[in-house]
Amino acid sequence: MALFALNASRPFGERVAQALGVPLSAHEERDFADGEHKARPLVNVRERDVFVIQSLYGDAAQSVNDKLIRLLFFTGALRDASAGRLTLVTPYLAYMRKDRKTQPRDPVTTRYLAALIESVGTDRLVALDVHNLAAFQNAFRIRTDHLEARRLFAQHFAGRLPADAAVTVVSPDEGGIKRAASFRETLQGALGRPVALGFMEKARAHGRLTTGRLVGEVADRTVIILDDLISTGGTMAAAARAAKELGARTVYAAATHGLFVGDADAVLADDALDGVVVTDSVAPVRLDAARAARKLTVVSAAPLVAEAIRRIHTGDSLVALLMG
Repeated sequence: MALFALNASRPFGERVAQALGVPLSAHEERDFADGEHKARPLVNVRERDVFVIQSLYGDAAQSVNDKLIRLLFFTGALRDASAGRLTLVTPYLAYMRKDRKTQPRDPVTTRYLAALIESVGTDRLVALDVHNLAAFQNAFRIRTDHLEARRLFAQHFAGRLPADAAVTVVSPDEGGIKRAASFRETLQGALGRPVALGFMEKARAHGRLTTGRLVGEVADRTVIILDDLISTGGTMAAAARAAKELGARTVYAAATHGLFVGDADAVLADDALDGVVVTDSVAPVRLDAARAARKLTVVSAAPLVAEAIRRIHTGDSLVALLMG
């Protein structure tokens, strides 16, 4: 095996390497004065099983497009260096939200991204909690593996919720009900008692969000609002306020990917939210550090990703990993 992490994702890559028990392979990234760049492996990859980690989100140093093009060029260099099998590991895979046409002449960006990744010789792609699983699976012609953070969240909450707390898992919109139901089932197993399910009515058109009523039992209960990502946090905040207005005792937000753009800091400050839990697929670099320290908890997805890499390399079952 050869395990690489591009510089922008090196901290996450180091956590994966530590959990996997293998060192990161050496590579070089060079930036040129005109804005161009190059990347190459510094070890022999001929006929080796090669994994490359790069989380595709923008930050102050590199935009999402910078990270994507660097990943594509590095993958091409590995293919030219005769890598045996090339697997890209993208804890956060960008451009997954635009997976269908909602307006005339709209792009289907998920499909275009798939074509780019396939064009450089990628054999396999691993992603964590994509926005629309069916669209993700149908966009790619190469082998894809989809990891889920629900067991990480279930373990987190099972160790922290009071033993007598009545719990309801809420999807912030109708489209996320399947995800919330799956988490609810996992959380029930971890807690050893029933967990209720609810959802928020929501509609979005021309970039504007409207919310309706919260459907489900939340009065005098601990509410966990689950989504795949938090962007501005407006959806989570609206759901949290609705839950508190209906008598919820405690409200947590849980999302795999904490993008935290725009006014996300204000969402953390909202009294309706008692805590926010995300994974380290995206570094919370946009948040005010003091505010994040009070309300934000980050659980690491690195052990999950490491175990998936090990099983892909050895041919063991990924299904068994995902089903627990």
